[in-house]
Amino acid sequence: MSRQLHLGAFIMGVGHHAAAWRLPGAAPANLTRPGYFKALAQTAERGKFDYLFFADRLALSDRYGNNLDASVRYLAGSRLDPVALLGLLAGATSRIGLAATASTTFNDPFSVARRFATLDHLSEGRIGWNIVTSTNDGEALNFGDQPILEHEARYRRAKEFVEVALGLWDSWEDDALLHNGHTGEFAEPSRVHYLNHQGEYFSVRGPLNVPRSPQGRPVLIQAGSSDTGQDFAAELADVIFTAQPDITKAQAFYQRVQQRVREHGRAEGALKIMPGVMPFVAASREQAQARFAELEANVHPLAGLALLADSMNHDLSVYPLDEPLPALAEIRGNQSRFKLVQELSQREGLTLRELGKRFGGSRSHRVLAGTAKDIADDLEQWFEGGACDGFNIMPPYLPEGLDTFVEQVVPELQRRGLFRRDYQGSTLREHLGLARPPSRFSQRA
Repeated sequence: MSRQLHLGAFIMGVGHHAAAWRLPGAAPANLTRPGYFKALAQTAERGKFDYLFFADRLALSDRYGNNLDASVRYLAGSRLDPVALLGLLAGATSRIGLAATASTTFNDPFSVARRFATLDHLSEGRIGWNIVTSTNDGEALNFGDQPILEHEARYRRAKEFVEVALGLWDSWEDDALLHNGHTGEFAEPSRVHYLNHQGEYFSVRGPLNVPRSPQGRPVLIQAGSSDTGQDFAAELADVIFTAQPDITKAQAFYQRVQQRVREHGRAEGALKIMPGVMPFVAASREQAQARFAELEANVHPLAGLALLADSMNHDLSVYPLDEPLPALAEIRGNQSRFKLVQELSQREGLTLRELGKRFGGSRSHRVLAGTAKDIADDLEQWFEGGACDGFNIMPPYLPEGLDTFVEQVVPELQRRGLFRRDYQGSTLREHLGLARPPSRFSQRA
């Protein structure tokens, strides 16, 4: 079979677009209803997506003005714990991968390793962990009275956190369990190992009290595109999420990251690069553009600025709305996303008000509006052009946006031989074409 692209269904609220909740027929009350999430997962599984993914933040957005006015008034910003949500969806699906975010800044390695190992068992090998460092003082203040760690310190902690989690997942070898009722031996002690980790941020003895999971370890996902984030992903991750609005820059990013993968001694294809895409699909280009324009018109600028201020970890309310974003030497939040926003603002001469409306729509991801053929043409161009290994599909409104993509775009990709017609494996690693890693303690490793 020729090389095929990978697709993730990135689910957020009632749609990624900040105005999705205002559409006629939208149902924001669904954000706490299990049936809503089950139906979305089953639709994505019907479309043979590699995985369903949920992001997370550990606070409401309050960086704009350092209060809740903008976000609570204009954003559908509530969200359930995504890791807990995976447990529900594991029982509602049978093949699709399930991935969620957990922060390395506001968790401990043992709890996260145990939680994701448990879910990997309960889903029979379909779990992924999106590793984030968190970027916002609002999140930090929910876990103490100190501001967020600086960028480089967050990544040092994250690297040690992941290394500890990997050690804990390895602490049971694959053949440790004996289950020998005749001899009374449940497991072989020589194949269960203490970790005895002592580092800058963590002291963890181990072993994990969950046996080795079906995938060996969950799939590791990382979303930072800064220089430090790229190197982190190249060394440790299986998938990297990224915002790439331009194919030429995406191709350069792809080459840089894959070169780093090789420098870390990893095999070709060990890291899948998945940029986000927000598709508006309709029977005609005019209809797709009209729906996009409808949502854009309904974005309140303060909704977008609340999201942007949180991403930057910088209060934007101190700047005039009808003047350009000032040149900022540095921020303490999301470095790569700020760079994209700054370039957009300077290139198009946007005022802060206009920037808020624009960011609330796409959050710097690429927006496509057209027929199923138009969307498939674009995805094929990027994939065949060496810009990515697949895409995170970000439905702008739900559930209709996901339904339309599955019913119209997926068959078009399948007809072109670019995407699977059915699952060939049962685990998320198998969907992504990733090897199952052995335990570091195993002689066979």
